[in-house]
Amino acid sequence: MQFNLYRMLALLLALSLHGFAAAQDLLPPEVAFKFSARALDAGTLEVRYQIADGYYMYRDRFKFAAEPETVKLGAAQFPKGEIHNDEFFGKVETYRKEVRIRLPLTRDAAADRLTLAVTSQGCADVGVCYVPQLQTAKIELPAVGSGAAASPSPNGQRKSKSPYALLNLPSLSRGNIRTWEVSICLV
Repeated sequence: MQFNLYRMLALLLALSLHGFAAAQDLLPPEVAFKFSARALDAGTLEVRYQIADGYYMYRDRFKFAAEPETVKLGAAQFPKGEIHNDEFFGKVETYRKEVRIRLPLTRDAAADRLTLAVTSQGCADVGVCYVPQLQTAKIELPAVGSGAAASPSPNGQRKSKSPYALLNLPSLSRGNIRTWEVSICLV
């Protein structure tokens, strides 16, 4: 009986270490979900995520905000994704490899740049989901009436002291502290 108890404990320890090793191999969220944003024209933004193999993003976890207040974002235009039967969320739409989201905008003619804040959430196929991530990008806007597209923002690094303020999430405000967390879902 005692021998079986030791075998059971050894098996549980081995399974725990395997899960820990898998978590150690996870990519940081900024690598798993590479963010960029640009102005396609004077009235349309494009948000793009390059998604690493073995990772996916949830459609319904995207949120968008822009600053200054003279810029108003319209309803996001999402491409068709894959239906995924999630153990916790049920049937959800997800994206793999890449997703490009168009955001119509209206603005004053004087607004020539904006700061876009995007909240997103993704998971790894190994059963680990990241906490929602916030990225920001400063985007130069073409003149109103111009059809020229602007170049993409270089990887959407945080540029302001508190990008969380754009989304009215003061409880999440962390200033310039770079952190990332994961939630482990046992499958």
